Amino acid sequence: MPLTPEEPQIHEKAKGPRATPAAGRTAPTPRPVPGPRSAASPRPGHPGPGPARPAPSAQRPSPTAARKPAPPGKGNRPGPQIQLVAATPQGAVEAADEAVDLLLDSGRTPGDVLVLTTGGQHPWAEHELSFGESAYWAQGDAREDVFYAAADGIGRVGARPVVVVAVNGGSDEAAARALPAALAKASALLVVCGDPARIDKALGARA
Repeated sequence: MPLTPEEPQIHEKAKGPRATPAAGRTAPTPRPVPGPRSAASPRPGHPGPGPARPAPSAQRPSPTAARKPAPPGKGNRPGPQIQLVAATPQGAVEAADEAVDLLLDSGRTPGDVLVLTTGGQHPWAEHELSFGESAYWAQGDAREDVFYAAADGIGRVGARPVVVVAVNGGSDEAAARALPAALAKASALLVVCGDPARIDKALGARA
C-alpha cells in the first residue's frame, strides 16, 4: 500500500524543539527525567550528562508526512493511525524527538509515548542503560514518562497509545520486523520517521 506524502502534520499539532526558540515563541518547559535520577540527569532527547543530542544536519530534507488507517484489529476494532515523517537515517532520531515534543506539547502525557530505534540506541537509552538494565527496564514498566528502547527489545515493553519509530539504521529485514511489531504496540497512533520507500516496503510486508 503506497504512502502518499502530504504536508507535515503530526496527529496533534504543536511546536517541536529547536536549539533557539523562534521569535515570539516561548521555549517548552523542561519535563522531569524518567525514573529515579538526580537533577543532573538529562531530559529524554535533550542535552545533559551522557551523550549529547546530535546537531541538526544542514542537508536534512524538510519532513513530509502521510497518513493511512491500519487494518481493523480483533473484534473489528479500528487499528491505530499511521503517520509518516520523511527523514534520512542520520536525521531519524532528531525527527522522532521533534515528534515527541509535538505530541507532549499538544497534550499527550509522557507515559503515553514509546520511542523505538531500528539502528543505534537513542542517546537517552544509552545514558539510562549505563545505570544498569534493571533500573532501565523498570522505567519502561512504570510508564511514568516517555520510554526509549531499541526495536529489537520491543517484546520487553507494553503497549502504549502512541509509538514513535526512528528508522535510523539496521537492515531492511529488521525494519520489516520492527514496524509491524510497533504497530501492534500502538493503540492510537504510530509515527514512523525515516525513508518513505523503505517504510512503505516494511509496512506492506505485514499485509
